[in-house]
Amino acid sequence: MITGGMVTVYVTDVDRALEFYTETLGLDLAYRAGPGWAVVRAPDGFAVGLHDAMDSATVGESGSTTLGFHVDGDLERVVSELSDRGVTFVTDLTEDTAVPLAYFEDPDGNRMYLAEAREVDHGEGDAADGHGHG
Repeated sequence: MITGGMVTVYVTDVDRALEFYTETLGLDLAYRAGPGWAVVRAPDGFAVGLHDAMDSATVGESGSTTLGFHVDGDLERVVSELSDRGVTFVTDLTEDTAVPLAYFEDPDGNRMYLAEAREVDHGEGDAADGHGHG
């Protein structure tokens, strides 16, 4: 029945957000509809909708949104590369979970994390990303 989806992030400036998500994070612009809506996509199909903030939307409030991105290869290398591109990480690399994590924020203060993709066996043969999402 459900074949896919996306998370929508409310931002104060769609053009600035597009620059961050495409040029800084390296996601692809999938769709743009006027000045107030765009969709970016990771190579695996994960989609993020960027929506111009409305009066009722909370932008950048801690905990209002958390996006997670899986990275290919070594997380430390990706953190270093994104730091060189101007991304400020808000925590040190976290390795006390099943997978290493690194938290950062977009220009509006929306919290995000990078996760080193690893298979985790929970004894039932299924894989999970190690931080509460299966």
